[in-house]
Amino acid sequence: MLLRLGYDMQFDISEAVACVAQLRVHPSRARDLKEPDHVLIEPGGFPVEEYTDAFGNSCTRFLAPKGILRLRNDFVLEDSGLPDPVRLDARAFPIAVLPHEVLQFLLPSRYCEVDRLTATAFDLFGQTTPGWQRVQAVCDWVHDKVAFGYSFARPTKTALDVFTERQGVCRDFQQLAITFCRALGIPARYAAGYLGDIGIPPAPFPMDFSAWFEVFLENRWWAFDARHNVPRQGRILMATGRDAADVAFFTSFGAAPLKSFLVISEEVQSELRQKAS
Repeated sequence: MLLRLGYDMQFDISEAVACVAQLRVHPSRARDLKEPDHVLIEPGGFPVEEYTDAFGNSCTRFLAPKGILRLRNDFVLEDSGLPDPVRLDARAFPIAVLPHEVLQFLLPSRYCEVDRLTATAFDLFGQTTPGWQRVQAVCDWVHDKVAFGYSFARPTKTALDVFTERQGVCRDFQQLAITFCRALGIPARYAAGYLGDIGIPPAPFPMDFSAWFEVFLENRWWAFDARHNVPRQGRILMATGRDAADVAFFTSFGAAPLKSFLVISEEVQSELRQKAS
């Protein structure tokens, strides 16, 4: 299956500001690219640096000049077309034998107050079977108990806020599920990327980047989605981190109001793509 992916966004820069963008697909999906995945920046003419952050994500760093800043891309990636893999008997390893690098995904982070929700997590899920069934129970609970709505979004909302208010956007669903999993001893990390309406009826609102989460079971990471709570096709990873603070698609160290925003994530036929190019 071929997917057309991309974005087009503009910011109003009142004075020069340092920026970091996480807009490229994750290095683990780079081999699937059929066209270059570059962050196209307008206006050009200034230095741009690429680097890999502490979580293995591809980042683009630059000093944006005063004026309208435009970031865009439009490319094709090949995907298997298969839904998210499921392994119902996947086990959760004891913390004592987990790899060193996953231990950080058991700890509290900016939006995931593990220490404040541990007792609640064990009250709700302590009787479930450790492993896949426990993670699925967490997803079922969050999906059923939290109401989705864009009007519920706010940048300071934490997992504890979501648990208390029972409403949020996709990032809030994932961060509450992450917090419960960590509290239960299952490493969990935040994930962001493309998730178009592939194989499902189109959603009645504009396309956006999506959030989900991954848990470490049976010595590998598995994708879960507490908002949609079903395996989905065409999930393309861009970045992972402890929570949303680590994977923002655009970070400016100063004012950079967003003027326009468009995300593309759709299936295309190879012959149509050839004609278009």
